[in-house]
Amino acid sequence: MQAAATIAPPLLTELREEVLLLTLNRPEKRNALSRELLLRLHDVLDEIAADVRVRVVVLAAQGSAFCAGHDLGEMVGCSEDAYRELFALCSQVMQQFRALPQPVIARVQGMATAAGCQLVAACDLAVASDNAAFATPGVKIGLFCTTPMVPLVRTIPPRAALEMLLTGKAMSAQQALAWQLVNRVVPAEQLDATVREFTDAIRASSPLTIRIGKQAFYDQLALDEASAYDRATDVMTRNVVCQDAQEGMSAFLHKRPPNWTGQ
Repeated sequence: MQAAATIAPPLLTELREEVLLLTLNRPEKRNALSRELLLRLHDVLDEIAADVRVRVVVLAAQGSAFCAGHDLGEMVGCSEDAYRELFALCSQVMQQFRALPQPVIARVQGMATAAGCQLVAACDLAVASDNAAFATPGVKIGLFCTTPMVPLVRTIPPRAALEMLLTGKAMSAQQALAWQLVNRVVPAEQLDATVREFTDAIRASSPLTIRIGKQAFYDQLALDEASAYDRATDVMTRNVVCQDAQEGMSAFLHKRPPNWTGQ
């Protein structure tokens, strides 16, 4: 009797030296965001937020595509309530990436479309291979990429975002770099090394300071300049009295490496 085939999990997790590698694992579906995958991401991101062992998160994908967006095979003929629940779940997952205390780096090895492009924009940093591409092509199938628009327009210039949204045309990795959707574009063979440069640099700093800084960065974006300064002054005052800030200043003055305690 032939053994039943093992069904691969839609999301793989691996902790490597304080770096948690999250890998979308539906290559046969171009890593489309099925409801199952979104639910798994939701649960894992909750776990990561509370895991002090994790200093940095890297979001990667199996196969030739990074992420093709929502799984259209699951979306035809659903009820309005079902659609609302799906889009709300996806939006919550995107916000979880921003809310994580740990920085998140997208490792983009291929095409990122619609909600896949949204994923890249929702991450804090992004490194792309030179053969990656990005698009919000929902307009071409009668479904404007409205939720992907939210982090996209907060990452790239509004007119650039509107061009992507209205035309649905793909842009190259180099154009994504020019519009600041990604931080680096490198040959595919240099992708992991470049991601590691970011993770190593982040891990060299105090984990407490990184958490404080990431939250403050996104908090002040929605404020006017005067309110942003008020918020930043309050955060920096609370930061400077922390043990790690005092240690960092002392280490700098005495020309020695700091000893971070996370306090």
